[in-house]
Amino acid sequence: MATILDGKKQAAIIKQQIKEKIAVLPAGNVPHMVVVQVGDDPASTVYIRHKEKACAEVGIRFTHLLLPEAISQEALLAEIDRLNADAGVHGMLVQQPLPRHLDTDEVVERIARTKDVDCLHPYNAGLLAEGRCPLLPCTPAGIMELLAAQGINLAGKHCVIVGRSRIVGKPLAMLMLAQHATVTICHSRTADLAAHCRRADVVAMAVGIPRLLKADMLKPGAVVIDVGTNRVGDTLAGDVDFETVAPIASHITPVPGGVGPMTRAMLMKNTLSAAQQFLSFHTDIYKNPSIV
Repeated sequence: MATILDGKKQAAIIKQQIKEKIAVLPAGNVPHMVVVQVGDDPASTVYIRHKEKACAEVGIRFTHLLLPEAISQEALLAEIDRLNADAGVHGMLVQQPLPRHLDTDEVVERIARTKDVDCLHPYNAGLLAEGRCPLLPCTPAGIMELLAAQGINLAGKHCVIVGRSRIVGKPLAMLMLAQHATVTICHSRTADLAAHCRRADVVAMAVGIPRLLKADMLKPGAVVIDVGTNRVGDTLAGDVDFETVAPIASHITPVPGGVGPMTRAMLMKNTLSAAQQFLSFHTDIYKNPSIV
């Protein structure tokens, strides 16, 4: 039976570390995160409440900015500009999905890259590809932390990622490559998905299809990362058929309790990092005004 990769347990360790670091910051420098929500989509509201709870646990100031669903693109961009200019805001994200009349790409690109705690800005994505991004995308970073905590070394391993989104699939591939893994990205047009998965030492599922990965698609002893969170009736199901896959895998993340808590912990870590970078930069200016 597979060892469970307990995201709740590891996230609690990370959040305690963050809490301790925040406690020793200079007075008046509490990290501040703002989440912008357009409309009152129930699922988005639930996700935001989870973020608010995580912030409270570690001592991060949290602001939820709820805007009307009918807001114009120009008005939303103006709100982002205002938050960009606010020195008291260290981290910012716009909850997705946005209403269809809004241009998500333009909204993401408007967020100051130093406050982009989701690491979705194209500039940050470019730095990630070069291995130089100061803020890492939350879900992929959480996965890597979970693997490292279990002592799973990816060097020389074949990792198959099912899903090519800019939120999970693509950035996760970059982080795994940085750890010297050989990475294959599969997607909806991949021929013979099962054959690719059976060759993998690590399989990461991030497609949003309930229980897509079956036992006969897995090499015995493989590590399985399930990013999926799918509502099936009154329960949550991942992209992995947990009951049949767990007896074959060496390690597996549960749903819920696996990747989700780690994603939120990484969001807290990014907000702290953004605040520390802001503090460091302005301390340098104070010591040497000529740098600006």
